[in-house]
Amino acid sequence: MRNLFSVGDRVIVITGAAGILGSAMVRHFAEQGAQVVVLDRNLEAGERLAAEVAAEGGRAAAYATDVLDRASLAENHVEIMDRFGRIDVLINAAGGNMPGATIPPDKTFFDLDPEAVRKVVDLNLFGTILPTMVFARAMTERGEGSIINIASESALRPLTRVAGYGAAKAAVVNFTRYMCGELATKFGAGLRVNAIAPGFFLTEQNRTLLTNPDGSLTPRARTILAHTPFGRFGEPGELLGTLQWLASDASRFVSGTLTVIDGGFDAFSI
Repeated sequence: MRNLFSVGDRVIVITGAAGILGSAMVRHFAEQGAQVVVLDRNLEAGERLAAEVAAEGGRAAAYATDVLDRASLAENHVEIMDRFGRIDVLINAAGGNMPGATIPPDKTFFDLDPEAVRKVVDLNLFGTILPTMVFARAMTERGEGSIINIASESALRPLTRVAGYGAAKAAVVNFTRYMCGELATKFGAGLRVNAIAPGFFLTEQNRTLLTNPDGSLTPRARTILAHTPFGRFGEPGELLGTLQWLASDASRFVSGTLTVIDGGFDAFSI
């Protein structure tokens, strides 16, 4: 019987692939038999990850990139097509936040650094748009492919402090839905664009915000968990089932959707 969830031999391109969440995606899809392209600003970290995958019997190749530099992405595209001949799945996992685009408890909206907000919007929104512009072309030429964007809980409801990041991720959701119609109506129904909205996961970017030096939870972390029915942060591996579904034929009629993976945070109220 055909395995609808199989991604064996598919070429999966992942931006921001050397981070905590991205590296979990790389290892998972390599274990599932896919050929994984690791794109990251940190080439050393990307090559180390690709080598670890190869040592475990998987297939991965790493390239340095800048998701805000179309010329850099275009070079990656040539390298990928020369080596693999096609792109089946694009996961736009590059993104992040920065202090100047947030509002700490002792500050207000008027203390935001507009340049920092601009950088956060650029990284998260244009860091999704530009890779899609470059890598989706190979999909349109074949008439099929799956693009998966990474949104956030903050795209669904305004969260305190993360003003710039929330606005950027909300724009990613809108872009996802727009591209669903753009690609399918102009290039064929084999092209799909979806997004996931992770809840709260511990990463290197938010670790100091959510944990103290001794590993205990900060007041903000305790507030988050008090509003999470599961009562804990997510584990990177808990994103992978949804990603596999969206990357595989199991979701062939699914496009323009946002799947929330948050332990019930968005559904919870008192």
